[in-house]
Formats: sequence, structure tokens, C-alpha cells
Amino acid sequence: MSGSWAGGRFGERGECLLAPNPGIMTLDGTNTWVLREPGSSTAVVVDPGPVEDGHLERLDEETGDVGLVLLTHHHLDHSEVAATFAARKGCAVRALDPAHCVGADPLADDEVLSVGGLSLRVVATPGHTADSVSFLLPTERVLLSGDMVLGRGTTVVAHPDGRLGPYFDSIERMRSLATAGEVATIWPAHGPVHDDAGAVLDHYLAHRRDRLAQVAAAVERLRDEGATPTPRAVVEVVYADVDEILWGAAELSVRAQLEYLAERAS
Repeated sequence: MSGSWAGGRFGERGECLLAPNPGIMTLDGTNTWVLREPGSSTAVVVDPGPVEDGHLERLDEETGDVGLVLLTHHHLDHSEVAATFAARKGCAVRALDPAHCVGADPLADDEVLSVGGLSLRVVATPGHTADSVSFLLPTERVLLSGDMVLGRGTTVVAHPDGRLGPYFDSIERMRSLATAGEVATIWPAHGPVHDDAGAVLDHYLAHRRDRLAQVAAAVERLRDEGATPTPRAVVEVVYADVDEILWGAAELSVRAQLEYLAERAS
């Protein structure tokens, strides 16, 4: 997908309030998802986002009663206002990492959450970060993917917290949900929704495997040339056709890929 993205309403239970923090890593901004069962006055808010240009105030005004705040992971563009927002709404914050929970226990894999008649299932999906989780909204056949799947492009494996082995396992798990018919659509934390979950997950797997093969080839080439295959040197080979402004993020993924290759060679 390409073009601008402004959020809006999706399905019978979802509304995306786009945070005003566009950037290279955040695309159009952070998608704050407001979920509410039809007829219910109580919402669940996923990734309330950053402190940016009145986003907290907008959330406070537009969300009404909130029964729970959820975090897909700890990065500030998702979590920065969580505690303040939850205090205003008089509710708890839950995340996989207990350090980011407020007034509640950490999330557990496969846990079913019920708030105001809305049912969500927790799906642990480490890879982008160690604490990344997704949320399955079964009545909509939707997976809220956090940063594991983006609306445009592909995500960063944010080494050392993010690791490639868990990333592959998580994408395979998400793909199995699509294959089983439990997930048809992906609502990401950045960029537009994906209406064909299976296709985008297949693309993610193929892309990362291709990159891994390119990294392995770059390491061999650098060694053959008598150079040290440092992460930066590998980036300069593999990402030579990518804007250098993205090389810093690419290096995180390359570090994760080098670690993955080293583990399998030992």
C-alpha cells in the first residue's frame, strides 16, 4: 500500500486515532486503536502513543469511558502517555513487561480479556522487541499486530532486544492464525490496515529470508575481500540501494541476522 493514511473507523468495533508523530520509523504516525463492543459505553485503548501536539488531550476527549489500556510493546511512540492517560480514565495499563503495567498484572500468552463485552485474545509475538504482543479480535477476525507487521514496508528487528529466531516463530504463528481462518485482516500500529493477512505475512517471511541470505552472502564477500564483516559493513553492501537515513535502523536488523547466523553455525 502507498499514500497517506489518516485512520478512521474499521469494522464494527474499531477506530484508529492517528497520533501526530509522522516520521521515517513511524510512517504516518502511531495508530492508537480504540476498541468497543457495539452498544457498550466502555472502550479498550491499544497503544495510546506519544506526547505529541495534543494527542493525549484528543484521546481524553474522544474515547469516553475506558476500561483498560493495552500496550503492544514498550517503545515510547506506543507507551509514553499510557500511565497518564490511564490515570485520567481511572483504569489499568497492561503489557507483557510488568515494568510497563499500572495497577494490573502483566499479560499472559493466550489470555482472554473481556472488557465491556469486548473479547480479545493475547498472542505473544516477540521479535521486533522481546515484549511484543498482538491482540486477536475474534468477532472481527482481526489481529492488532503492533510493530510486528506494519501497514507499509517491513519492520525492524530491534536488536539486541529484538531477535530473529523469535521473529520468525512469531510471524509463522500469525500466519497459522490466518491459515486457520481466525485472522483475515491486520490492524498495524503504523500505516494502513491489511485486508489480506495471509498475503502480507507470506511477504514478511519471504522478505526476511531473502535479507538473511543477502546478509550471509555479504559476510562471505567481505571476508573474501579481506575485510571485517562488521554490521555497518554488511549494511553498506546489503542496503546499498536504500536511503542512508535508514541505515541506522537497518543495522539493528543486520545485527539480529548476524547473531542468528552465528547461533546456527555453532
